Amino acid sequence: MAKTQLNVRVEESTAEAARRRAQQRGVSVNRYIEELVRQDAGEAGRTFVEAAADFMKQYEAVFAEEFGTPDRRTPEKR
Repeated sequence: MAKTQLNVRVEESTAEAARRRAQQRGVSVNRYIEELVRQDAGEAGRTFVEAAADFMKQYEAVFAEEFGTPDRRTPEKR
């Protein structure tokens, strides 16, 4: 995959933290930053799942009333 150069300005403390963390992981600062961005980009899928779980929790009683729960369903709905 082709690489593109990206220049950013950060506080010196942020740059030092990135250098330290990259060294601890045994990777270059470039690789460390790239991995962070990829992880952050993957958050969209997790955010959707979390939102769906929150929705289900919020409307759990409505669904239970409409469709029953596994232990409260009537025989004809099983």
